[in-house]
Amino acid sequence: MQMTFRWYGIDDPVSLRNIGQIPGVRGVVSALYDVPVGEAWPLDRLTRLAERIDDAGLRFTVVESIPVHEDIKLGRPTRDRLADQYAESIRAMGTLGIPVLCYNFMPIFDWTRTDLAMPLPDGSTALAYDDAALARIDLSRGTGDLPGWAAAYDGPTLAALLAAYRDVDDERLWENLAWLLERVVPVAESVNVKMAIHPDDPPWSIFGLPRIVTDGPALERLVKLVDSPSNGVTFCTGSLGADPANDLPAMVRRLGEMQRINFMHCRNVKITGPRRFHESPHPTALGDVDMAGVMRALHDTGFTGPMRPDHGRMIWGERGRPGYGLHDRALGATYLQGLWEGIAVARNQGSGVGGQG
Repeated sequence: MQMTFRWYGIDDPVSLRNIGQIPGVRGVVSALYDVPVGEAWPLDRLTRLAERIDDAGLRFTVVESIPVHEDIKLGRPTRDRLADQYAESIRAMGTLGIPVLCYNFMPIFDWTRTDLAMPLPDGSTALAYDDAALARIDLSRGTGDLPGWAAAYDGPTLAALLAAYRDVDDERLWENLAWLLERVVPVAESVNVKMAIHPDDPPWSIFGLPRIVTDGPALERLVKLVDSPSNGVTFCTGSLGADPANDLPAMVRRLGEMQRINFMHCRNVKITGPRRFHESPHPTALGDVDMAGVMRALHDTGFTGPMRPDHGRMIWGERGRPGYGLHDRALGATYLQGLWEGIAVARNQGSGVGGQG
């Protein structure tokens, strides 16, 4: 397992120096965040980003993410050109030896929350979601009323996109995802890049849009679309854990045995009602994710890939990008490493390797 940390670039309040001071963290997860969706990433700009990370004594381990254009998800005629440009971005990653690409296939909206700073009893704040609150959001003015989406789409643009998706059901979206993977996974494999789809977050339909990457059967279907180690998943415990029907350790064990978990996002959530949750500290006892069970399943199936502590609370008076402060994620990174070490020691002692007695 390789512990990594997300960095949003030079404007991120969390600096590379901060990241380098977290025990055990040597990998960075980042991206070119200002390249227009659909355009190929310039190799020279990606090179400069990688060099900045290298100069800090860290390694550019995961690109998160290269967004997939809506025209590909909708199956529009422009998708051929867009898929070619997506493949060019993957080739740029391969040229620089960046081994993992995290991406998603969520229509219109990426991860969605209804509160970016829900107060918790201990004085910290956390990201939260409430399906009832989401239903009250008026999209006629665009995404301005949706937390975290202030300037993404104006009203007419969003209305046109929502209308276009009325003809796209789950199976049509699966077909469009398969079409993309058939074209870009061979490119990824040829340049030693592993693709890792992120589950839908939350793992159910929002605003009437199809969402298909929501549970164990969906993840297994995904990896079978193109049979290659370069076609894998980002297993996000927080996204998948928001649905209590998902047995996360069993899902990890199944996908781990298939060697298709290419990246791990680890965070905890507290479920407070039907399709209602808030994010919580990483330890198992503080939420509804069996983090210890997940880590045992990863260890038992030989996971060696990158992992990052996903969203954290805002604690100790910190202000910054919601979910992406330094302190709680740093605590998460050390907790996850300690959990992993404890499992490894217990397994070694149980097999008579190392330790006392």
